[in-house]
Amino acid sequence: MQSQFKHKLAFIAQKKMTRKFILVFLLTFQAIYIFAEPPPKATWYRYYDSKGIANISTSVTPNHIRHGYEALDRNMQVIQRNRAYDTEADIKKAPLRAAQARQNAADLKLKTAYTNSDVAATKRNDALVHIKKQIAFQQDQLKQLQNDRISFKRQQIEYLRKAENVPTSLKNNLDNNQKNIESKKESINSLQIHYRNTQAQYDRIITRLKALE
Repeated sequence: MQSQFKHKLAFIAQKKMTRKFILVFLLTFQAIYIFAEPPPKATWYRYYDSKGIANISTSVTPNHIRHGYEALDRNMQVIQRNRAYDTEADIKKAPLRAAQARQNAADLKLKTAYTNSDVAATKRNDALVHIKKQIAFQQDQLKQLQNDRISFKRQQIEYLRKAENVPTSLKNNLDNNQKNIESKKESINSLQIHYRNTQAQYDRIITRLKALE
C-alpha cells in the first residue's frame, strides 16, 4: 500500500515537471519567433487634407509631404508617422544650412591640405622660420645702408667744413641712400605684419583641426 502511494506521488511530480518543461519551451519559442519576425513593411500611405478627409495611396506624393502622413502595413496598422513639411521653417533654416555647407566645405579643404593639427603646426613653424630669415636679411641690408649713410654724411660735412661745394655724385648718393633706407624699413614692416598674420592664420587652422579630431 505504501509502495503504491509513493509510486503515485512520483508520477504526479513527474507530470508537473513535464508541464513546466512544455510551458518554458513554448515561451522560449514564442520569444524567438517575436524577435525573429521581420519588421512590418509599409504598404499604404495615408494623409488627411485640410478638410480632415483621409487620402490613401501606395506611394508618397507631394500632398503627403505637405500635410504629413502615416505609413500603414497591409493590415492598415500605423507603423510610422511623418510630420508635415513646414515651408516657412525650411526657408528660415536655409541660411543656417548654407553656412553649415560652407563650413563643411572649408573643413574638407583643411583636412585635404593639412590632414591633422600636427601637420599644420609643422607647416606653420616652417613658414614662420622662412619669414624670420627674410626679416633678418632685410635688417642686415638696412644696417649696411645706415652705415653707408654715415660715411656719406661724413664726406658731406668735410666738404662743408672746407667751404667747398658738395659734389653732385655725393648728393645723389645721399638721396638714393635715404630712399633705400625708407624702402627697407617698409619691407621689414611688411614682413613683420606678414609674420603676425601667418601666425594668426595657422593658429586658427590648428584650432579648427583640433576641434575636428
